[in-house]
Amino acid sequence: MTLPARFPVLGVGVHAVDPAGALAVIRGWIASRQKHYVCLAAVHGIMECQRDPSLKAVYNAAGLCLADGMPLVWVGRRQRQPVARVYGPDLTLALCERAAAEGHAVYFHGGREGVAGALAAEMSRRFPGLRVAGFGAPPFRALTADEEAETVARINGCRPDVVFVGLGCPKQERWMAAFRDRLEAPVLLGVGAAFDFHTGRVKQAPAWMQSAGLEWFFRLTQEPRRLWKRYLVTNSVFVTHVLLQALRLRRYPRSAS
Repeated sequence: MTLPARFPVLGVGVHAVDPAGALAVIRGWIASRQKHYVCLAAVHGIMECQRDPSLKAVYNAAGLCLADGMPLVWVGRRQRQPVARVYGPDLTLALCERAAAEGHAVYFHGGREGVAGALAAEMSRRFPGLRVAGFGAPPFRALTADEEAETVARINGCRPDVVFVGLGCPKQERWMAAFRDRLEAPVLLGVGAAFDFHTGRVKQAPAWMQSAGLEWFFRLTQEPRRLWKRYLVTNSVFVTHVLLQALRLRRYPRSAS
């Protein structure tokens, strides 16, 4: 399957695709048993890549790197790319719906204690017939070699077609890259906050705020102490870098070197 073209956002190649196109690519990988991971890119992740070239390499090695945040969509459209927002929580629902219809099995990995199980139950309620292969949550620390092996054995033993990963950025992106070759599931999908949104632990912004690029403001009002630096400082720095890229006053290579 031919992948959509990438456009550069501060050295990260984001695929110019809409939700339907992204879903079609993922379904094609499942059908052909091709092994890939999918990154949902937003401003926070792009700026983390500026601080850590190895993380940039992880994003650029993804089978799909999707514009999860509206600012990335605007950057792409400024470059005349046919890109639309591919929102992680919505992609989760769309893929679970197709999995239920086509008989594919899913696994939920991540979240705080009990969240993955609650998400599995909610997706099963919404999409009758969905095959939930399993779910689990790792501890909030680095895993030992034995724990890594146990994680691989547990997930592979469940034989999922899609693993939804909700560890937060950039942990989930690093996890997918590190475990991609060891897991048999064709698709690993880093959906982050979708775990908390769909289980009702965190409120989602109204649709009009999402389309206007104001979701960050809504989330800031919900969790100001945790998110103020990410949104007020990081977003401002992102805008500065995007202007430098647009004016060609600074180069942002994709290389991790």
